[in-house]
Amino acid sequence: MRYFNLFSNILVTKGAGRILISDLQRNVSELYPLELYDIMEELRNHSIENVIDGYDEESKVMVKEYLNILLQSEYGFITEDNWDKNFPTLSYEYEEPSILSEIFIEFSGISVLKKIKQSVEHLRIKHLVLYSTKKFTAEDFIKIDQIFATSVLSGIEIFSPFHNNVNKLFINTLHKNTERIYNIVFYSCGKNPFRIKDEFRFSLQFTEEEVQISSCGKVNLKYFNTNISKVSEALNHNSCLHKKIGIDINGNIKNCPLMAESFGNINDISLEDALIKPEFRKYWNLTKDHIETCKDCEFRYVCTDCRAYTERNRVNKEGLDTSKPLKCGYDPYTGKWETWSKSPLKQKAIHFYRQELKS
Repeated sequence: MRYFNLFSNILVTKGAGRILISDLQRNVSELYPLELYDIMEELRNHSIENVIDGYDEESKVMVKEYLNILLQSEYGFITEDNWDKNFPTLSYEYEEPSILSEIFIEFSGISVLKKIKQSVEHLRIKHLVLYSTKKFTAEDFIKIDQIFATSVLSGIEIFSPFHNNVNKLFINTLHKNTERIYNIVFYSCGKNPFRIKDEFRFSLQFTEEEVQISSCGKVNLKYFNTNISKVSEALNHNSCLHKKIGIDINGNIKNCPLMAESFGNINDISLEDALIKPEFRKYWNLTKDHIETCKDCEFRYVCTDCRAYTERNRVNKEGLDTSKPLKCGYDPYTGKWETWSKSPLKQKAIHFYRQELKS
Protein backbone atom coordinates (compact mmCIF):
# COMPACT_ATOMS: atom_id res chain seq x y z
CA MET A 1 0.00 0.00 0.00
CA ARG A 2 1.13 3.57 -0.75
CA TYR A 3 0.33 6.64 1.32
CA PHE A 4 0.28 10.34 0.43
CA ASN A 5 2.03 12.64 2.91
CA LEU A 6 1.23 16.34 2.88
CA PHE A 7 4.22 18.51 3.74
CA SER A 8 3.86 20.39 7.04
CA ASN A 9 4.31 23.78 5.38
CA ILE A 10 1.23 23.32 3.18
CA LEU A 11 -1.97 25.01 4.36
CA VAL A 12 -5.26 24.09 2.68
CA THR A 13 -8.05 26.65 3.12
CA LYS A 14 -11.54 25.56 2.14
CA GLY A 15 -13.87 28.19 0.71
CA ALA A 16 -17.49 28.03 -0.39
CA GLY A 17 -16.60 27.14 -3.97
CA ARG A 18 -12.83 26.56 -4.17
CA ILE A 19 -9.79 25.78 -2.07
CA LEU A 20 -6.55 27.70 -1.71
CA ILE A 21 -3.37 25.69 -1.22
CA SER A 22 -0.67 27.83 0.36
CA ASP A 23 3.00 26.88 0.40
CA LEU A 24 4.19 28.73 3.50
CA GLN A 25 7.84 28.00 2.75
CA ARG A 26 7.81 29.38 -0.78
CA ASN A 27 5.25 32.10 -0.01
CA VAL A 28 2.93 31.16 -2.88
CA SER A 29 -0.73 30.15 -3.09
CA GLU A 30 -2.74 28.40 -5.82
CA LEU A 31 -6.47 27.92 -6.36
CA TYR A 32 -8.01 24.49 -6.99
CA PRO A 33 -11.52 23.02 -7.38
CA LEU A 34 -13.41 22.11 -4.23
CA GLU A 35 -13.44 18.41 -5.17
CA LEU A 36 -9.68 18.26 -4.54
CA TYR A 37 -10.33 19.06 -0.88
CA ASP A 38 -12.42 15.92 -0.44
CA ILE A 39 -9.74 13.80 -2.10
CA MET A 40 -7.04 15.28 0.12
CA GLU A 41 -9.13 14.56 3.21
CA GLU A 42 -9.50 10.93 2.11
CA LEU A 43 -5.76 10.69 1.53
CA ARG A 44 -5.18 11.83 5.12
CA ASN A 45 -6.98 8.75 6.41
CA HIS A 46 -6.62 6.02 3.78
CA SER A 47 -4.01 4.56 1.45
CA ILE A 48 -3.87 5.75 -2.14
CA GLU A 49 -5.14 2.38 -3.37
CA ASN A 50 -8.14 2.41 -1.01
CA VAL A 51 -9.04 5.96 -2.01
CA ILE A 52 -8.88 5.18 -5.73
CA ASP A 53 -10.88 1.95 -5.28
CA GLY A 54 -13.73 3.96 -3.79
CA TYR A 55 -14.41 5.69 -7.12
CA ASP A 56 -15.94 4.49 -10.39
CA GLU A 57 -13.70 3.93 -13.42
CA GLU A 58 -14.23 7.40 -14.86
CA SER A 59 -13.56 9.15 -11.54
CA LYS A 60 -10.44 7.06 -10.87
CA VAL A 61 -8.73 8.89 -13.74
CA MET A 62 -9.60 12.22 -12.10
CA VAL A 63 -8.24 11.12 -8.71
CA LYS A 64 -4.96 10.00 -10.29
CA GLU A 65 -4.67 13.33 -12.12
CA TYR A 66 -5.18 15.26 -8.89
CA LEU A 67 -2.60 13.09 -7.14
CA ASN A 68 -0.11 13.91 -9.90
CA ILE A 69 -0.85 17.62 -9.43
CA LEU A 70 -0.15 17.34 -5.69
CA LEU A 71 3.15 15.58 -6.38
CA GLN A 72 4.26 17.84 -9.26
CA SER A 73 3.49 20.94 -7.21
CA GLU A 74 5.56 19.40 -4.38
CA TYR A 75 2.74 19.67 -1.87
CA GLY A 76 3.58 16.20 -0.60
CA PHE A 77 5.23 12.84 -1.28
CA ILE A 78 4.42 9.12 -1.32
CA THR A 79 5.65 6.46 1.08
CA GLU A 80 5.21 2.68 1.18
CA ASP A 81 3.31 0.74 3.87
CA ASN A 82 2.45 3.74 6.07
CA TRP A 83 2.61 7.49 6.45
CA ASP A 84 5.96 9.09 7.26
CA LYS A 85 5.83 10.19 10.91
CA ASN A 86 8.90 12.44 10.60
CA PHE A 87 6.88 15.49 9.53
CA PRO A 88 4.99 16.75 12.61
CA THR A 89 2.11 19.18 12.17
CA LEU A 90 3.25 22.77 11.80
CA SER A 91 2.30 25.00 14.71
CA TYR A 92 0.23 28.04 13.79
CA GLU A 93 0.58 29.68 17.17
CA TYR A 94 1.37 33.36 16.83
CA GLU A 95 3.64 35.17 19.26
CA GLU A 96 4.64 38.82 19.05
CA PRO A 97 6.84 39.96 21.96
CA SER A 98 6.09 43.66 21.44
CA ILE A 99 3.14 45.12 23.33
CA LEU A 100 2.34 46.91 20.07
CA SER A 101 3.85 45.95 16.73
CA GLU A 102 2.92 48.97 14.61
CA ILE A 103 1.84 52.59 14.81
CA PHE A 104 0.20 54.36 11.85
CA ILE A 105 0.27 58.15 11.96
CA GLU A 106 -1.54 60.61 9.75
CA PHE A 107 1.32 63.10 9.89
CA SER A 108 0.60 66.57 11.25
CA GLY A 109 4.07 67.60 12.37
CA ILE A 110 7.36 66.56 13.95
CA SER A 111 5.99 67.40 17.41
CA VAL A 112 3.74 64.31 17.35
CA LEU A 113 6.76 62.05 16.80
CA LYS A 114 8.60 63.64 19.70
CA LYS A 115 5.57 63.08 21.95
CA ILE A 116 5.38 59.37 21.15
CA LYS A 117 9.12 58.61 21.27
CA GLN A 118 9.18 57.39 24.88
CA SER A 119 6.00 55.38 24.38
CA VAL A 120 7.55 53.69 21.33
CA GLU A 121 10.41 52.54 23.56
CA HIS A 122 8.19 51.46 26.43
CA LEU A 123 5.74 49.54 24.22
CA ARG A 124 8.56 48.14 22.05
CA ILE A 125 6.86 49.23 18.83
CA LYS A 126 8.74 47.86 15.83
CA HIS A 127 7.14 49.52 12.85
CA LEU A 128 6.14 53.13 12.15
CA VAL A 129 4.05 54.12 9.12
CA LEU A 130 3.73 57.82 8.29
CA TYR A 131 1.23 59.16 5.79
CA SER A 132 1.68 62.81 4.85
CA THR A 133 -0.08 65.26 2.57
CA LYS A 134 2.85 67.61 3.08
CA LYS A 135 5.75 67.50 0.60
CA PHE A 136 8.80 66.48 2.61
CA THR A 137 12.21 68.04 2.08
CA ALA A 138 15.31 65.90 2.50
CA GLU A 139 15.78 67.60 5.87
CA ASP A 140 12.29 66.49 6.93
CA PHE A 141 13.08 62.85 6.18
CA ILE A 142 16.38 63.08 8.05
CA LYS A 143 14.77 64.74 11.10
CA ILE A 144 12.13 62.00 11.27
CA ASP A 145 14.81 59.34 11.07
CA GLN A 146 17.04 61.01 13.68
CA ILE A 147 14.23 61.14 16.28
CA PHE A 148 14.37 57.33 16.34
CA ALA A 149 18.12 56.95 15.74
CA THR A 150 18.69 54.97 18.97
CA SER A 151 15.18 53.53 19.14
CA VAL A 152 13.87 49.98 19.45
CA LEU A 153 11.92 50.87 16.31
CA SER A 154 13.21 48.64 13.52
CA GLY A 155 11.72 50.44 10.54
CA ILE A 156 9.92 53.53 9.25
CA GLU A 157 7.73 53.57 6.15
CA ILE A 158 6.76 56.94 4.67
CA PHE A 159 4.09 57.95 2.14
CA SER A 160 4.68 61.49 0.89
CA PRO A 161 3.62 63.57 -2.15
CA PHE A 162 6.14 63.81 -4.97
CA HIS A 163 7.71 67.17 -5.81
CA ASN A 164 10.21 68.41 -8.39
CA ASN A 165 13.14 68.52 -5.95
CA VAL A 166 13.04 64.73 -5.64
CA ASN A 167 15.93 63.64 -7.82
CA LYS A 168 18.95 61.36 -7.57
CA LEU A 169 20.85 63.81 -5.38
CA PHE A 170 17.85 64.06 -3.05
CA ILE A 171 17.60 60.27 -2.71
CA ASN A 172 21.35 59.83 -2.28
CA THR A 173 21.24 62.37 0.56
CA LEU A 174 18.61 60.24 2.30
CA HIS A 175 20.60 57.09 1.59
CA LYS A 176 23.66 58.53 3.38
CA ASN A 177 21.88 60.21 6.29
CA THR A 178 19.10 57.86 7.42
CA GLU A 179 19.10 54.53 9.24
CA ARG A 180 15.54 53.62 10.26
CA ILE A 181 13.64 54.46 7.05
CA TYR A 182 13.23 51.28 5.02
CA ASN A 183 10.53 52.23 2.48
CA ILE A 184 9.52 55.50 0.84
CA VAL A 185 6.53 55.91 -1.47
CA PHE A 186 6.27 59.16 -3.42
CA TYR A 187 2.72 59.47 -4.69
CA SER A 188 1.01 61.79 -7.21
CA CYS A 189 4.08 61.45 -9.40
CA GLY A 190 3.44 62.23 -13.08
CA LYS A 191 6.38 60.10 -14.15
CA ASN A 192 9.41 58.52 -12.56
CA PRO A 193 12.07 61.24 -12.17
CA PHE A 194 14.80 58.68 -12.85
CA ARG A 195 15.27 54.96 -13.28
CA ILE A 196 15.95 53.18 -10.04
CA LYS A 197 19.15 51.34 -10.86
CA ASP A 198 21.26 52.10 -7.81
CA GLU A 199 21.09 50.05 -4.62
CA PHE A 200 19.69 52.31 -1.94
CA ARG A 201 19.52 51.36 1.71
CA PHE A 202 15.72 51.60 1.54
CA SER A 203 13.04 50.61 -0.96
CA LEU A 204 11.88 53.42 -3.22
CA GLN A 205 8.62 53.67 -5.14
CA PHE A 206 7.09 56.31 -7.40
CA THR A 207 3.39 56.06 -8.16
CA GLU A 208 1.10 58.18 -10.32
CA GLU A 209 -1.78 57.36 -7.99
CA GLU A 210 -3.00 60.11 -5.68
CA VAL A 211 -2.74 58.10 -2.49
CA GLN A 212 -5.23 59.23 0.12
CA ILE A 213 -5.47 57.85 3.63
CA SER A 214 -9.06 56.90 2.83
CA SER A 215 -7.67 54.61 0.08
CA CYS A 216 -6.83 52.08 2.80
CA GLY A 217 -8.81 48.85 3.10
CA LYS A 218 -8.90 47.81 -0.55
CA VAL A 219 -9.01 44.05 -1.04
CA ASN A 220 -7.02 42.97 -4.06
CA LEU A 221 -5.09 39.86 -5.10
CA LYS A 222 -1.87 41.88 -5.34
CA TYR A 223 -2.06 42.65 -1.62
CA PHE A 224 -2.41 39.02 -0.51
CA ASN A 225 0.46 37.63 1.57
CA THR A 226 1.36 33.95 2.05
CA ASN A 227 4.11 34.74 4.56
CA ILE A 228 3.86 32.25 7.45
CA SER A 229 3.96 34.99 10.09
CA LYS A 230 1.08 36.89 8.46
CA VAL A 231 -0.94 33.70 7.95
CA SER A 232 -0.41 32.61 11.57
CA GLU A 233 -1.53 36.04 12.79
CA ALA A 234 -4.66 35.87 10.59
CA LEU A 235 -5.49 32.41 11.94
CA ASN A 236 -5.40 33.69 15.53
CA HIS A 237 -6.13 37.42 15.44
CA ASN A 238 -7.51 40.24 13.36
CA SER A 239 -5.13 40.63 10.44
CA CYS A 240 -5.39 44.43 10.42
CA LEU A 241 -5.85 45.67 13.98
CA HIS A 242 -4.02 43.16 16.19
CA LYS A 243 -1.35 45.01 18.20
CA LYS A 244 -1.76 48.14 16.05
CA ILE A 245 -2.40 51.72 17.09
CA GLY A 246 -3.10 54.84 15.06
CA ILE A 247 -3.07 58.63 15.38
CA ASP A 248 -5.18 60.72 13.02
CA ILE A 249 -4.42 64.21 11.65
CA ASN A 250 -6.03 65.81 14.74
CA GLY A 251 -3.99 63.77 17.21
CA ASN A 252 -6.80 61.38 18.15
CA ILE A 253 -5.57 57.94 19.23
CA LYS A 254 -7.47 55.10 17.56
CA ASN A 255 -7.18 51.47 16.53
CA CYS A 256 -6.74 52.87 13.00
CA PRO A 257 -6.70 56.56 11.98
CA LEU A 258 -9.72 55.90 9.73
CA MET A 259 -11.95 54.46 12.46
CA ALA A 260 -14.50 56.64 14.21
CA GLU A 261 -13.86 55.67 17.84
CA SER A 262 -11.18 57.65 19.65
CA PHE A 263 -9.47 56.68 22.91
CA GLY A 264 -8.09 60.11 23.72
CA ASN A 265 -5.80 62.70 22.13
CA ILE A 266 -2.02 62.50 22.05
CA ASN A 267 -1.90 66.06 23.40
CA ASP A 268 -3.70 64.92 26.55
CA ILE A 269 -2.82 61.27 27.17
CA SER A 270 -0.06 58.80 26.30
CA LEU A 271 -0.27 55.77 24.05
CA GLU A 272 0.01 53.63 27.20
CA ASP A 273 -3.07 55.28 28.72
CA ALA A 274 -5.07 54.73 25.53
CA LEU A 275 -3.97 51.12 25.31
CA ILE A 276 -5.25 50.15 28.76
CA LYS A 277 -8.77 51.40 28.05
CA PRO A 278 -11.06 48.33 28.06
CA GLU A 279 -12.47 48.89 24.57
CA PHE A 280 -9.15 49.47 22.80
CA ARG A 281 -8.38 45.77 22.20
CA LYS A 282 -11.91 44.66 21.38
CA TYR A 283 -11.18 43.92 17.71
CA TRP A 284 -7.75 42.34 18.20
CA ASN A 285 -9.00 38.75 18.18
CA LEU A 286 -11.78 39.06 15.61
CA THR A 287 -10.54 36.64 12.94
CA LYS A 288 -11.82 36.24 9.40
CA ASP A 289 -13.50 33.02 10.54
CA HIS A 290 -16.07 35.20 12.35
CA ILE A 291 -16.61 37.89 9.71
CA GLU A 292 -19.58 37.71 7.37
CA THR A 293 -18.74 36.27 3.93
CA CYS A 294 -15.01 36.20 4.80
CA LYS A 295 -15.62 33.06 6.87
CA ASP A 296 -16.57 31.26 3.63
CA CYS A 297 -13.71 32.69 1.56
CA GLU A 298 -10.70 30.63 0.50
CA PHE A 299 -8.49 33.77 0.71
CA ARG A 300 -9.33 34.55 4.34
CA TYR A 301 -5.90 33.78 5.82
CA VAL A 302 -3.84 35.58 3.16
CA CYS A 303 -6.07 38.68 3.03
CA THR A 304 -5.84 41.67 5.36
CA ASP A 305 -9.09 42.64 7.07
CA CYS A 306 -10.54 46.16 7.34
CA ARG A 307 -12.83 47.31 10.14
CA ALA A 308 -12.65 51.01 9.19
CA TYR A 309 -14.78 50.52 6.07
CA THR A 310 -17.33 47.71 6.19
CA GLU A 311 -20.73 46.95 4.68
CA ARG A 312 -22.23 47.85 8.09
CA ASN A 313 -24.86 45.12 8.12
CA ARG A 314 -23.68 42.67 10.80
CA VAL A 315 -23.01 43.09 14.54
CA ASN A 316 -22.24 40.14 16.81
CA LYS A 317 -23.50 39.59 20.37
CA GLU A 318 -20.43 41.42 21.77
CA GLY A 319 -21.35 44.48 19.72
CA LEU A 320 -18.51 44.10 17.24
CA ASP A 321 -18.96 44.97 13.57
CA THR A 322 -18.55 41.62 11.80
CA SER A 323 -19.63 42.88 8.36
CA LYS A 324 -17.70 42.08 5.21
CA PRO A 325 -15.04 44.71 4.31
CA LEU A 326 -16.67 47.36 2.14
CA LYS A 327 -13.84 47.51 -0.41
CA CYS A 328 -13.91 43.83 -1.29
CA GLY A 329 -15.43 42.92 -4.65
CA TYR A 330 -14.89 39.18 -4.37
CA ASP A 331 -17.77 36.74 -3.99
CA PRO A 332 -16.57 33.37 -2.63
CA TYR A 333 -19.89 31.78 -3.53
CA THR A 334 -19.45 32.48 -7.26
CA GLY A 335 -15.65 32.81 -7.39
CA LYS A 336 -15.99 36.12 -9.25
CA TRP A 337 -14.43 39.53 -8.72
CA GLU A 338 -16.45 42.69 -9.38
CA THR A 339 -15.81 46.41 -8.90
CA TRP A 340 -16.82 46.83 -5.26
CA SER A 341 -17.92 50.47 -5.63
CA LYS A 342 -20.54 49.54 -8.24
CA SER A 343 -22.24 46.86 -6.16
CA PRO A 344 -25.89 47.79 -5.43
CA LEU A 345 -25.63 46.06 -2.04
CA LYS A 346 -22.85 48.42 -0.93
CA GLN A 347 -24.40 51.77 -1.89
CA LYS A 348 -25.96 52.48 1.51
CA ALA A 349 -22.61 51.98 3.28
CA ILE A 350 -20.74 53.96 0.60
CA HIS A 351 -23.15 56.86 1.07
CA PHE A 352 -22.63 56.72 4.86
CA TYR A 353 -18.83 56.97 4.58
CA ARG A 354 -19.02 59.75 2.00
CA GLN A 355 -21.19 61.77 4.37
CA GLU A 356 -18.83 60.99 7.25
CA LEU A 357 -15.82 62.26 5.29
CA LYS A 358 -17.66 65.53 4.56
CA SER A 359 -18.51 66.12 8.21
